[in-house]
Amino acid sequence: MVLVVPEPLATQIDGLRRALGDGALGRIPPQLTLVPPVNVAERDLSAAFAVVRSAAVATPALHLRLGPVTTFQPVNPVAYLAVDGEPEQLSALGSLREACLSGPLDRRQDHAFVPHVTVADELSADRLDRAPAVLADFTTDVAFDAVHVLAERPGRTWVPIADVPLGAAPAVVGRGSLPLALSVSGRPDAEAASLLAVEADAPGSPFAITARREGPVVAAAWGWTAGGRLELADLVVASAHRGQGVGRHVVRAVEDLGRRRACAAAGAGAPDTGAAASLLRACGWAVVAGSAAAPSHRRWERVLEAAAT
Repeated sequence: MVLVVPEPLATQIDGLRRALGDGALGRIPPQLTLVPPVNVAERDLSAAFAVVRSAAVATPALHLRLGPVTTFQPVNPVAYLAVDGEPEQLSALGSLREACLSGPLDRRQDHAFVPHVTVADELSADRLDRAPAVLADFTTDVAFDAVHVLAERPGRTWVPIADVPLGAAPAVVGRGSLPLALSVSGRPDAEAASLLAVEADAPGSPFAITARREGPVVAAAWGWTAGGRLELADLVVASAHRGQGVGRHVVRAVEDLGRRRACAAAGAGAPDTGAAASLLRACGWAVVAGSAAAPSHRRWERVLEAAAT
């Protein structure tokens, strides 16, 4: 569990890493580690993601200061950007970390927590000695607005597999006998992704909408926005929860996200008959005339009116 440094600052820090000869450049994004690598059994993934969601919701966005460069000499040959900030921000960071170290993510801590962003690992002694002096003037402010879960891939590459916005509690709709908690993130977590056909890369700014009922995922959607348009790539309601209005709530959440991102229209590819067609039509989407000859793939679109003020 980490706080990934956002762009364009991440590119600037990667420039420092390149200059210092960081061997992890390209394999690990610039990030502030909350929970060091830990093996989580597949059966415990759901509980692990629940821990992260709970910790993130209870923590507002963090506004911190990175720099200057210092080292962990003589204990470790590591150069890093120190993390500083207002006392309440540093306290919130510590509380977030403690909250993440729970359940399947609980692990023994051998060292005191020193928040930092690594810029070079396993440097030679002479380069470590010079780094703090050469980069003494590098300081910058950063705002972290989400917790990211990373997973190791072949080649010791770490990639984000889920993210949870800080301080953003899920919206609860359908209160009563069938309440639904809707959360927005940049990508679906493992539970939500198991329902969807998710591509590796999205040609725009990605999003995911996840619907949970008393914990378990009952529906999910993902897509992206680009150039003032939203593309709904996939939306699935778990079979046991169909016919309860869940799909409509998810579509409305997708549309609301598009409006927040200043999109003028939303689009999707779907058949013009069947359950998907019935859902889109009920939500005000329409087939674009002449968009396709085969009913297995038609173009659906909906104009997104500006949000009321």
